[in-house]
Amino acid sequence: MSEMQNYVEDVLNLIKKRDPDQIEFQNTVKEVLTSIVPFLEKNPQYKEQKLLERIVEPERVITFRVAWQDDNNVTHVNRGYRVQMNSAIGPYKGGLRFHPSVNLSILKFLAFEQVFKNSLTTLPIGGGKGGSDFDPKGKSDNEVMKFCQAFMTELYRHIGPHVDVPAGDIGVGGREIGYLFGQYKRIRDAYDSAVLTGKGLTYGGSLTRPEATGYGLLYFVKNMLDDKNISLKDKTVVISGSGNVATYAIEKAQEFGAKVVTCSDSNGYVYDSEGIDLATVKQIKEVQRGRISEYVKYRPNAEYHEGCHGVWSVKCDIALPCATQSEIDLEAAKTLVANGCKVVGEGANMPSTLDAIEYFLNNKILFAPAKAANAGGVSVSALEMSQNSERLSWTFEEVDNKLKGIMENIYRNAKKNAEDFGDPDNLVMGANIAGFKKVAEAMTAQGLV
Repeated sequence: MSEMQNYVEDVLNLIKKRDPDQIEFQNTVKEVLTSIVPFLEKNPQYKEQKLLERIVEPERVITFRVAWQDDNNVTHVNRGYRVQMNSAIGPYKGGLRFHPSVNLSILKFLAFEQVFKNSLTTLPIGGGKGGSDFDPKGKSDNEVMKFCQAFMTELYRHIGPHVDVPAGDIGVGGREIGYLFGQYKRIRDAYDSAVLTGKGLTYGGSLTRPEATGYGLLYFVKNMLDDKNISLKDKTVVISGSGNVATYAIEKAQEFGAKVVTCSDSNGYVYDSEGIDLATVKQIKEVQRGRISEYVKYRPNAEYHEGCHGVWSVKCDIALPCATQSEIDLEAAKTLVANGCKVVGEGANMPSTLDAIEYFLNNKILFAPAKAANAGGVSVSALEMSQNSERLSWTFEEVDNKLKGIMENIYRNAKKNAEDFGDPDNLVMGANIAGFKKVAEAMTAQGLV
């Protein structure tokens, strides 16, 4: 192994020794650091500065108790987190996730990814992530409000427009952001509208924010396909998930002329050979807050299948995982390739396992990695912060055009760095190097902090 490969291996071993149980965090660090070895070999000063040891360690990790009462006056205790990973290029920026699976390993993995994703946007935002093992599913609005108020009563002291600006994520949508913002405003007795993003339009939110991640994914994929003279029109697309990312990925894919035949939730997936009826999905998930299995009541020719991972057995030209992390493992990747899939674009955060990504790249699949392809959401969050600072609201078209430009720039930057380091179709390497380069330069300029 080369000197820099040894250096990366030493850092990975350090993490395994220090945090042996944090498998998700270890995996994402491995994915990033192993791919930037060619860049490190041309920049040996970063080894001397011990930059990798610094960049993998969060600047601050906050954990706290969240006690709240349900509608029956029964007391519950959850654990809250905020991982403030890196502020070299701006205030910490990243979502809050409310889900039973939330733990420190997952949040550190998401925060680490967020650092480089945010760097790729070229906007002045650092990386962070937070949340709780609270599950909003099945809770009344009043119970969700009580939890959010208890959560913010601790979190408020650690965030601010120039310090840390959370947003939504899994389990944290417009309802939760509203309750969190209201409690922050009450405690601080100040209207700091830029302290949270993903807000409602009546109190500082941005048009295009709900659509941003799904739209941005399709803008990135379209740029990637345009470079290969491939059209999205009439392509068969398999999409997982049925939340914001999946919903608006479906919408934009259909707008580009593709035929989307699946969507899913944690229980199972639907297959509609005639193309997913988006109005039905929105009615079930956004209005009724129901399960995707209800889709077949409205579309009797569609099929519902138990088990969400079976969605990757459906034949397609393009696969867009938009649900959650590690939903495509090596077996699913092999199935997709065997069934003729040629393009994979990651809408969720790291939805493909490391061995699945390696299999896609080895089989010449056009692969759009999450930190680049799903950066649309945080990009519009940063644009929301800008509008709040200016006391202005931009039109849908203005924000959407800015989003298109940002996603094209992210693609071009990732592509150029992949070409510069010898593998023009390896956008994983290209995106990681592009994101790392900016953060590393900023950290070096600011000294040993």
